[in-house]
Amino acid sequence: MRKTLSILFVLLSMSANAKVDAPKPFGPTPSARQLAWHELNFYGFVHFTTNTFNDLEWGYGDADPNIFNPAEMDVEQWIRAMKAAGMKGVVLTCKHHDGFCLWPTELTDYSVKNSSWRNGKGDVVGEVAKAARKYGLKFGVYLSPWDRHDMRYGTPAYIDYFRGQYRELFSKYGPVFEVWQDGANGGDGYYGGKNEKRQIDRKTYYDWKNTNAIVREMEPNACIFSDGGPDTRWCGNESGYVGQPNWGAITGANYFPGEADSYGLGHGEFNGTDWIPAEVDVSIRPGWFFHESENDKVKSVDQLLEIYYNSIGRGANLILNLPPNKKGLLNDEDVRSLEGLGEALKKEFGNCVNKQIAKAEATNVRGNCKNYDASKAIDSKDDTYWATDDLTQRGMLTFTFKKPTTVNRAMIREYLPLGQRIYKFRMEAQMEDGSWKTVGEGSTIGNKRLLRFDDVKATAMRLYILDSKACPVLSDIKFYESSYKK
Repeated sequence: MRKTLSILFVLLSMSANAKVDAPKPFGPTPSARQLAWHELNFYGFVHFTTNTFNDLEWGYGDADPNIFNPAEMDVEQWIRAMKAAGMKGVVLTCKHHDGFCLWPTELTDYSVKNSSWRNGKGDVVGEVAKAARKYGLKFGVYLSPWDRHDMRYGTPAYIDYFRGQYRELFSKYGPVFEVWQDGANGGDGYYGGKNEKRQIDRKTYYDWKNTNAIVREMEPNACIFSDGGPDTRWCGNESGYVGQPNWGAITGANYFPGEADSYGLGHGEFNGTDWIPAEVDVSIRPGWFFHESENDKVKSVDQLLEIYYNSIGRGANLILNLPPNKKGLLNDEDVRSLEGLGEALKKEFGNCVNKQIAKAEATNVRGNCKNYDASKAIDSKDDTYWATDDLTQRGMLTFTFKKPTTVNRAMIREYLPLGQRIYKFRMEAQMEDGSWKTVGEGSTIGNKRLLRFDDVKATAMRLYILDSKACPVLSDIKFYESSYKK
């Protein structure tokens, strides 16, 4: 009898450790550049041009270059504030719709080299790129397709100029992690003194396929952002949130810069054909450029934290705009909010209680193989994950603590190289009396889902996957005790 049991134990052990095929990718999946972008989560945006000095949001294109004179500009101050907030990159508006270039370009006279600032020797782009790298942040560029200053706009000659600007920026200031393409295109402008309205076919004028080929050639690791990608998409609003559900996929052929279906962009598509995840763009002030009248309207730490949960916490990336003032500095109000946000995030996610987990269990483990068991969802390794058998699209994970533990935050991540799958889940906490309490629920998870709930003294936590397109694949689950108080 003992011999029979021993043989049975050996056979079961061999079965549990036998080679089991990994799940196959399901639906659209991220490219290597998109996966790197997903890991950034949070970065800054800087709007700075002649508009800053004219107290405008959209310059007409007729401003005198000499008005641009940030006498005390300190870009390292900008970058330090971003880093304090927890940002991992910065995108600079190298040229906004007014056409004024923040680098000493050889392609137009309308740039910093023809301003009185630093006797025409200044280079905002170069300084920001250098400072970002000094402090360990990635650098990205915004180059407005629309140019209200250039007389060639609306003609084929302008496209050559626009592409030349890309080549110049990439050759002088690369590498870049993101290239930002605005959807505002065509309308009234200065246009070399013509002072007229020029309309273009937004879908065909820029010949995006060949224009973007320059990005792919010179910056193969850069993600291209626009209303519809091809790498990252607008979230459909500038209010600081992405919708629920938030699918990482859309059908890219239905979108292009300037063509915005706000609902589709804000939620993605259940059956989208292309992986084009959402980026939430919002300003720390009501406007995108600095206005003295908005000094008392800078978003508070609580407001910024709400944005964080409604963007990054719903699987999107967040790009937060920080407009320098006329001196070339971030105002004290803005810096205080950024530093406060950084401190709040440390309190929110600085105390992970996973170390208190004594046991991790799952209702189904792929092939009954330990390579895919529940422990792989809490081992903090990027390349491991819990997975179920192919025909099992629902499941439950239970994490039992060594002792009753206070929990009030949670983070869940899918393993995106295999595609986004889950579209309904619920999280529960076990109370000391043995009862279970729902503390969070939602639709999609994607790159990252963050949950906030009141303190619970839990003996265990469990996550129900209630609906999934294919077998669920979860790479990371963390529980936290936040000490942040509003």
